[in-house]
Amino acid sequence: MTRVSRTSSSRRSLAPYLYVLPAFVVFAVFLGWPFLQTLQYSFYDWDGLSVATWAGVQNYADVVSDPVLRSAFGHALVLMLFYSAVPIVVALVLTGVISRASALRGMSVYRTLLFLPQVIASVVVATIWVSIYSQGGLLNQALRLVGLDSVARVWLGDYALALPAIGFVGTWLNIGLCLVLFLSGVSTIHPSLFEAARLDGAGAVREFVSVTLPLLRGQVAVALTLTVVSALKTFDLVYVTTGGGPGTSTVVPAFEAYNRAFNTGKVGSAAAVAITLTLVILLVTVLINRLSPRETS
Repeated sequence: MTRVSRTSSSRRSLAPYLYVLPAFVVFAVFLGWPFLQTLQYSFYDWDGLSVATWAGVQNYADVVSDPVLRSAFGHALVLMLFYSAVPIVVALVLTGVISRASALRGMSVYRTLLFLPQVIASVVVATIWVSIYSQGGLLNQALRLVGLDSVARVWLGDYALALPAIGFVGTWLNIGLCLVLFLSGVSTIHPSLFEAARLDGAGAVREFVSVTLPLLRGQVAVALTLTVVSALKTFDLVYVTTGGGPGTSTVVPAFEAYNRAFNTGKVGSAAAVAITLTLVILLVTVLINRLSPRETS
């Protein structure tokens, strides 16, 4: 009986791992093995065709010393402001308004319109905004209509404004995501808390700051993680809208990794950029998770 009970117990202990095994195999084949190969390439000087030569950590040293790569990571930090900070603040304001005006007619339509950018393919979004930012695009037409002809320009061709222009697209994309997360969080807050705040004489702003915002810290942490990661791994918007230009004013790490691997034949350097970017994303994710609030019993 003891042997039978031990056998059944061991089977029960192995059962959870068997359920996870298919997903682990897919992960190992399509993510784990390519990651290890990329890590190997990062220590070589290789153009993708000829025999590779050992480079040691030189490719990683170039990530710090190469001005183009330094600026690429700096641009990613700028995009974090547009992709993460601005959408979260705007979505919090909209959450406060929508949660108090939920009974207004057509509110579901407004929610759908705000979330719509999330369901549109990013290449389509980039193509639309290229048209909006062009010389004869909607933005310049609107400026000329109100007499601001001197402000009109080819926005994606301006060295100083091309990166903020791409960042604004990221803001437009991520507001809907943050809004849906925050509205789902508000729906879990017990109505009695709002009623108690109103009985104490709290206005709309005080109610939001004292009740809604503290109870949305978990959703804010999730939104912060998703939006920061999307900023760091931005590629398609840059590729379609500017191709890294004008000059290198909109180069970001993911685009530079692609450019070096497929356009300039620097596969080893591209691999080092990709590994560095992966480590930065992991570090940022861990930091956000460590700083996010923990549920208490």
